[in-house]
Amino acid sequence: ITGSTDGIGKAYAEELAKRGVNIILISRNKEKLEAVSRSISETYKVETDFIVADFSKGREPYPAIKEALKDREIGILVNNVGMFYSYPDYFTNLSEDMLWDMININIASANMMMHIVLPGMVEKKKGAIVNVSSASCCQPTPMLTIYGASKTYLDYFSRALHYEYASKGIFVQSLTPFVIATKMVACSSTASKRSFFFPSAEEYASHAVSTLGLSTRTTGYWKHAIKFTLGERLPEWIWAWFAMYFCRIVRKEALTCKVK
Repeated sequence: ITGSTDGIGKAYAEELAKRGVNIILISRNKEKLEAVSRSISETYKVETDFIVADFSKGREPYPAIKEALKDREIGILVNNVGMFYSYPDYFTNLSEDMLWDMININIASANMMMHIVLPGMVEKKKGAIVNVSSASCCQPTPMLTIYGASKTYLDYFSRALHYEYASKGIFVQSLTPFVIATKMVACSSTASKRSFFFPSAEEYASHAVSTLGLSTRTTGYWKHAIKFTLGERLPEWIWAWFAMYFCRIVRKEALTCKVK
């Protein structure tokens, strides 16, 4: 599980551990990895291990990951690591560093991780891959352009790959959640509070894990599925208008907090 020390990644790891699955956590913070690994191992009595990797470093982390996973039998890969905007913003305001980080973390990591583990799964004729996309792939979302585009890539990639490898016993799932109350959306006081439509990571993960093997493309949570179905049916201009309206409010709120 990549990006597994916080939010959905950590909650998903705990859900799998609850079901008796041994866990390998991959993230960039060694202290957090050690703490989460120990906690999961002690709580759920499963074997845990971790690999320290910073996915923003382009090609750099993958040889070490490949080496660490060389003799392991990987049954499930969860590509969860992701990067969001500090707050919604116009494309020209984004730094070059952020553009590269978004591509390396949100797109390249999933490609490379699958390239590492898929051959082993094909050999065993069984395995599951979960790619955590986002409901922003539902329609073009202004002010979250590169985030939405990166998640649309993952969604498309997952769906195409499932057709390619289903006959070889591999199940590939595209997970497209709406907002979940995690640190990732701390820029919005509304979205970062748990509510009816904004579940906690733990609540979300418990629903999402139960869809594995059943649905190749799902929001992972029935309340989000209602919104996704409605979102897909909206005329594009209405979706875009509402996204602009909401994102401008969040941006203003974030900039005001910054000034304080």
